[in-house]
Amino acid sequence: MDTLLDFLLTEPVAAAPLDDVAAAWTRHRVAANRFEQPVEVSIAGGFGADRLGFAFLSGYQEALRTLIPDLPDDELVAMCATEEGGGHPAAIRTTLTERDGVWLLDGAKSFATMGSYARQLVVIASVGTAPDGRNRLRACTVETGEPGVRLTDHPALSFAPEVPHASVVLTGVPALPLPGDGYLDYLKPFRTIEDIHVLAATLGWLVRVARVSQWPRASRQRLLTLVAAVRGLDIDAPGAAGVHIALGGVFDSFGDVLAELEPLWQSADPVTRQRWERDRPLLATAGRVRAQRLTAAWRAVEPGDDQAGRGSDLV
Repeated sequence: MDTLLDFLLTEPVAAAPLDDVAAAWTRHRVAANRFEQPVEVSIAGGFGADRLGFAFLSGYQEALRTLIPDLPDDELVAMCATEEGGGHPAAIRTTLTERDGVWLLDGAKSFATMGSYARQLVVIASVGTAPDGRNRLRACTVETGEPGVRLTDHPALSFAPEVPHASVVLTGVPALPLPGDGYLDYLKPFRTIEDIHVLAATLGWLVRVARVSQWPRASRQRLLTLVAAVRGLDIDAPGAAGVHIALGGVFDSFGDVLAELEPLWQSADPVTRQRWERDRPLLATAGRVRAQRLTAAWRAVEPGDDQAGRGSDLV
């Protein structure tokens, strides 16, 4: 098997356009058969994508499989956490209750990426209130084919419109609870895991663009260096302060590289360039929360230093 870096430099670029999510998922599965680690599959999947939105699909799906390794390899999955009141643990009103030995879900989720295409949902739900008043959360999985699951597609976003989103209503739906705390073991780490894998997939896609557009070797080299940096992050410890700090540095370097690449986009295929200009805001959607995590990480390793972690957001 080729190493990932050699793969990015030498693998023939798939020329056939991807018409929809199903086609993008099929091509992603080809990449998944070449590599074993989810972050490497994200990078290779991004390389196979013909636009940023489908690269995001690769990163998002592999992030979920890093979080929950037992998820099926061949099915699209969606994380369902955000509700009408937001994504904060206190805002989650969906309930998971045991009735006659069966765990059942009731509630509504306002925003599920890939929702209507997913075969399984990972749902964050409340199992009651702790003695200190905090919302006790559990994660569970549910099949979208269950009668009590109703998905409603959202209108396409102005950026990455190929990536579907949906709202979800759950009414007495049988669910499989996952071990551990829904917030500490699933919702909180997923935010970092998703950042890493989506950035990895984006870099894979940019290497593809760089090769097709015949950008200078120096540019391809910088992108490959960032690929190596992302792959080297300790994904098994997404809550570690050092991981957040290192990831902050990678995002800073990524921002520098994007600035350097800006003049080169004029030599890219016009459709690819127009999609990039349209879809670029996708990379900034989690910037504020990521900056907060970075600040908290610096405070953890340097208590009392109020200047620590004050960096700029990406894009």
